[in-house]
Formats: sequence, structure tokens, C-alpha cells
Amino acid sequence: MSVYTPVSKAQLAAWLQNYSVGALERLEPIKSGIENTNYFVTTAQGRYVLTLFERLPAAELPFYLNLMAHLARHGIPCPAPIADLTDAYLGTLNGKPAALVTRLPGKSLERPGAGECRELGMLLARMHLAGRSYAAYQENPRGPRWWRAAAQEVHPFLDAAQRMLLQAELDYQAQHRFPDLPRGPVHADLFRDNALFDGSRLSGVIDFYFAGVDCWLFDVAVCANDWCLADPAQDRALDAALTQAFLAAYHALRPFSALERDAWPVLLRAAALRFWLSRLHDLHLPRPGELVHAHDPEHFRKVLELRVRAAPPWPEAA
Repeated sequence: MSVYTPVSKAQLAAWLQNYSVGALERLEPIKSGIENTNYFVTTAQGRYVLTLFERLPAAELPFYLNLMAHLARHGIPCPAPIADLTDAYLGTLNGKPAALVTRLPGKSLERPGAGECRELGMLLARMHLAGRSYAAYQENPRGPRWWRAAAQEVHPFLDAAQRMLLQAELDYQAQHRFPDLPRGPVHADLFRDNALFDGSRLSGVIDFYFAGVDCWLFDVAVCANDWCLADPAQDRALDAALTQAFLAAYHALRPFSALERDAWPVLLRAAALRFWLSRLHDLHLPRPGELVHAHDPEHFRKVLELRVRAAPPWPEAA
């Protein structure tokens, strides 16, 4: 959500004439994130988020926008795309594919507790269940195929120990595939900064532009590796109380299978590998942008190393 493509108020005001959202009042760039250009937009009629897609081709974008619309219709608090006067969700602004979605209330939390992890577990299960009736298919764009390609691209920037860790984990994951795990659309990037809380209530889930079809347990592992750490800055181990609260709340709505419980340590490693690779890629192969925010890949290297040394078993209490 960095700004790669500047948009002026005059440009946006002209573009918004294609929508029934009222006159533009305020335009504010969003500085966090790394993939797309995003602005907060306030009009006479409401508050929205404008996204200009920097990497994703226009042909792939209907999967994401229609998924968000589908989930919103099923009661999931996610951004709802706004259709223009031709009933299309996707437009073009400054030469880039662009979309306008509703802006949700609330703010992200730096250190969620057991209550917030419980809220996350319930919402993630609801989201997976609602996604079962979404007919479109798109493979997880940051799945194993992308891991192999990205690993080749970042290889020249790594030292010997990092190369050894990366290759060993790619080999390990290639030997541990789980085609029989329950699958469907997954968010695949539901970190703390992509969830909004209004008080103690989880009021929104945002940024679906890494979504795809994968095993649901991968989505669960991505969340656990970010939400349930004992100390994100120092101790990357999973906190028992946070993990139990998260998994038990999810399980109450969509019970985990025995196969999922067995696959849990492998998927935790897969989730750590995916984000170590993406952060390495963003750090060493950046794109020019007006406001660019890249995350430190060392965090997820340490998460991966810890998961390899001491893969957490399935919590019995969950």
C-alpha cells in the first residue's frame, strides 16, 4: 500500500464522475504496505479506499474484487467494491487498473491478546465457510510455484547459510504436500495490520490482493505465525494461550480434521518460508515509488529457523 503512482485531487475528481459517490472532499495517501498504490478517499457520500494495482494484471483482478463482494454479501466485514455507472468494479486511472472499495471502521492492533485472537479465529472460520460457495478459481499466487521462482531471483543476495536454509526448506516442502486437506479461497496475508478492531470487536479484514485457492490450514498458519507469537520482537515461539484461543475459536465453527492436526507443523514452516521469501524479494528487488515501505526479512528467517528446530505440535487443548 505504498504510493507508486501519484494521483491528484483533480485527476480523482474527474475519475469519480463515473461513480455515484458524491463530490470529492479529501484525498490522503496510505503509506503502509508494499504492493499497490492506495489512498483514503472521502466524498460527500462516504469514506472509501482507492487502489491502483501496480503488479497485478487486469485479467486477474476480478477474482479478488468478486471474492470481496461475495464475502461482504455473506456478512464478512471486508471492503465491498463499489461499481461504477456501467456496473463494473474495475476501472483505469493514470494508466493503472483501479478500484474503489468501502472504508471500514477501526484500527489495527500491535499486540493482540487472547480475546482478539479468539475474534480472529471465529472470523477466519466464517470467512472460509462463506468462501465455499465462491465459484471462481485462482491458485494461491504466492504458493510453491512462486517460492521456487522467487528463490532463484533472490539467490545472488544471500549468504551461504541463508542459501542452505532456503534450499533445505524448499526441498522439505516439496516432500510434504497435502492434496487432501480442506481447501477453498484463502486470504493468505491476514497479518495484524490487515485486521481492524473497533474496541474489542474485529470490525474488518482488508487487503485481499494475495488471495487464492489453497488449503485453509495454510491461512490458519499464516495468522498464527503473526498473531500468536510470544514476543514478535524477541521470541518467535508460539504463545500457548494465544494459539489455543485462536485455534479453539476457529475449531468451534469449522472443526479441524485429524489430517490437518498432523500437517500443522509443516504448514507453519510453509507460512514462514512464504513471507521470508517475499520480504527478501521486496528488499533486494524493489520497485521505485513515491512512498515505499518494505518489511525486514530477518524476522521471518528467524521464525522459519525456529519452526525447523522446534516445530510446534498441535495444541492438545485446541
